[in-house]
Amino acid sequence: MNCQVCGGLMQAKFTDIPFKLDQHNIRIIKDLPVQECGQCGETLIEDHVMEEIEPLLGKEKHLSELEVMRYAA
Repeated sequence: MNCQVCGGLMQAKFTDIPFKLDQHNIRIIKDLPVQECGQCGETLIEDHVMEEIEPLLGKEKHLSELEVMRYAA
């Protein structure tokens, strides 16, 4: 797969990604499988992975401004 930004080669990788849930809350998902461009660093989360993490990013009450969760497939 090629990068949509620069055309470089996308490579499978695990990384930590922050998601801003609202104005005051951020949730970091650790060890998330992504595709990352080796040339420009653009990151792509595949659809099936996004479907799995959407419940983790849900609208439930946030107990803290910053939460860190580990991705478990």
